[in-house]
Amino acid sequence: MRLVNHERNAMDLRTTPVHLGLGSRAKPVEGFAWDPEVLQAYSAAVAADGAEGRMVMIFDGDGPGDHWEQHPAGDELVVCLSGSVTVTRDVDGVRDRVLLGPCEATINPAGVWHVVDMEGPSSILSVTAGLGTDHRPRTEPRPTDRADTPSPEEAP
Repeated sequence: MRLVNHERNAMDLRTTPVHLGLGSRAKPVEGFAWDPEVLQAYSAAVAADGAEGRMVMIFDGDGPGDHWEQHPAGDELVVCLSGSVTVTRDVDGVRDRVLLGPCEATINPAGVWHVVDMEGPSSILSVTAGLGTDHRPRTEPRPTDRADTPSPEEAP
């Protein structure tokens, strides 16, 4: 994993995220992977940016998210590029669901646990404050209800 200065070629944000850092710098992250060693190297390489650093990345998928996450250092922007996604947030034990279609976005507030479910083949762009990000396994089944409605286990 390495940060690249002054990339002039087209890049695929699905495989090469971009780190936005202090001084309005944008640096592609070559060799990025969801691997503990690579994530540790990335964190070390951008540590000087602190809570102001952001990662910009595109995710393609189809189906439920496999984990919850939260970003204590700042808000996260999630933009649906294609398909349909449901973003579920756990706000003080209450599930808040937002359904997004193409070109729609939502903001996950700093420190709020959330999960993204892709409703068929979908693509999202995220702008994430990565410092201190935490994950936990997803143990409950995927919600099948519409956005902004309680799931069966939450209904009165």
